[in-house]
Amino acid sequence: MEPFTIQTASDPHAAIQAVGATAGSKYIAGGTNLVDLMKMYVETPSVLVNINGLDLQKVEIRHDGGVRIGALVRNSDLAHHPLIEKRYPVLSQALLSGASAQLRNMATTGGNILQRTRCPYFFDISFPCNKRTPGSGCSAIKGYNRPHAILGGSDHCIAVHPSDMCVAMAALDASIHIEGPDGERVIPFVDFHLLPGNTPEKETQLKPGELITAIDIPKLPRSAKSHYLKVRDRASYEFALASAAVVLDMEDGNIRSGRIALGGVGTKPWRATKAEQLLKGRPTQELYNTVAAAALEGAQPQTNNEFKIELAKRTLIRALTTVGGIV
Repeated sequence: MEPFTIQTASDPHAAIQAVGATAGSKYIAGGTNLVDLMKMYVETPSVLVNINGLDLQKVEIRHDGGVRIGALVRNSDLAHHPLIEKRYPVLSQALLSGASAQLRNMATTGGNILQRTRCPYFFDISFPCNKRTPGSGCSAIKGYNRPHAILGGSDHCIAVHPSDMCVAMAALDASIHIEGPDGERVIPFVDFHLLPGNTPEKETQLKPGELITAIDIPKLPRSAKSHYLKVRDRASYEFALASAAVVLDMEDGNIRSGRIALGGVGTKPWRATKAEQLLKGRPTQELYNTVAAAALEGAQPQTNNEFKIELAKRTLIRALTTVGGIV
């Protein structure tokens, strides 16, 4: 770990100014990802700006019936919050399926959104990695790539996005509030993370110095049901090989509309919009099979992870069945 200094900010404006004052500065809250990267010399900030004192730790009902989540709400607090458990069980389930209780007690909502891939070649600075060192190459493409992405990859990067929470947020049509040197803006969650393309080092739409302050989740229809299902190599403290977040609006046993996001298979939280368009009518096995096939259309497996296509389909079908049943 390289030497660094810590500054403490009392409000978002002061935090933004502090980060902007020194090139390479980083915000730190829970530090559950950043500190690991610093230990591995993947991240080497000279200044850390502690934002834990900012007033961004509330979960509140908005005037339109939706919910606003402060960026510093801890993952454990969010997972067990009565509003989230009752209205958005898919989000609570996703949070509780990730990491460990100790890490969830430290990790923040904003930090979870910004967590970086756990690709072993990204973490090991002895290997080329375009995400870490642009233009150096992608070691995973010809290396061991069982846990890597089959959706959204490029010739420059196939690193899978690691977050469970982000998959649920994508399915819930969340939006992200940001403050920065140029003022405030709001970005739809599904647009926030970027595909690697030719620039895998650019992972989000955040500009230098910008700070995530809150996440909004819109109100769901009264008849909406949701579920998050994660498949992994072991029962706990493991990243997804495939996961599915499903939100269905049901009426008289039929599906009026639905939203789907996949995890463990994409270079970003993967919203399956084409598959969603097919998700209407009687909840039959045939319908779920058709929707799952559409969700994985265009998948490009690597040498070691072709199994993910069928695994992701079955995971999605199981999640759909859990929520909508079968007639």
